[in-house]
Amino acid sequence: MSHRVLLADDHAIVRNGIKHILTQEGFVVVGEASNGREAVQMTKELLPDVAILDFSMPLLNGIDAARQIREASPRTKTLLLTMYKDETYVLRALRAGINGYVVKTQAAPELVEAIRSILHGGLYLSPVISESVVKAALMHSERELDPLTPREREVLQLIAEGKSNKQISRDLGMSVKTVDSHRRNLMVKLDIHETAGLVRYAIRTGLISP
Repeated sequence: MSHRVLLADDHAIVRNGIKHILTQEGFVVVGEASNGREAVQMTKELLPDVAILDFSMPLLNGIDAARQIREASPRTKTLLLTMYKDETYVLRALRAGINGYVVKTQAAPELVEAIRSILHGGLYLSPVISESVVKAALMHSERELDPLTPREREVLQLIAEGKSNKQISRDLGMSVKTVDSHRRNLMVKLDIHETAGLVRYAIRTGLISP
C-alpha cells in the first residue's frame, strides 16, 4: 500500500518539485497546503501518514504546525524542511515532536530516505546537522532557548505579518482584549516595547522570513 503524504509550503513551485520526486518513488500526495494553519486543518481531514512542512510559512510556522498536528493526528509523522542548522531550531523541532529534520540544501537526495526512515519509527536529522550541535541543543532548557508559549508564538507571528488585533482575534478565535493582553505580555517578556521590535525578534527567531 502506498503511503499518503501531505505537503505544506507557501511556494507552489516547491510543492510541485517535491510532489514530482515523491510520486516517482511511489508515494501518494493527498493534499497540498500553502500555510501552517491550512496544513493542520488538512491533516485533521485527510489523516496522512506523513506531513512535510516548510519551516517558514504564513499564519503558522512549521514547528508550531507540527506540534498541533501531533495533537490532532498522533499517527501522522512530521518532517520539517528548513534552512536553519543551528541548535536553537533543532531543539525547538525536537521539543515539538518532529520526526524528521531535513535541511533544504540537501532536500532532494535526502527527502525519500528521511520519509522512509520516519515511517519505520526512526528519527531523521540531516547529516549536515552535526552530532555536536544536537548534543549542545539538548543540554539547554527549552525556556532558555524559547521563552514563549506556543500561543504567544502564534500571536507574535501574526503581529509580525502585519495583522491587526482584530484580524488576529478572528484568525485565532479569541477576543480582541485577549489578543491585546498577549501583545502586552510579549513586550514585557521579551523586553521589547514597540511593534517594530517584535517584528525584528520574529525574523531573528525564524518565525517569519525577512
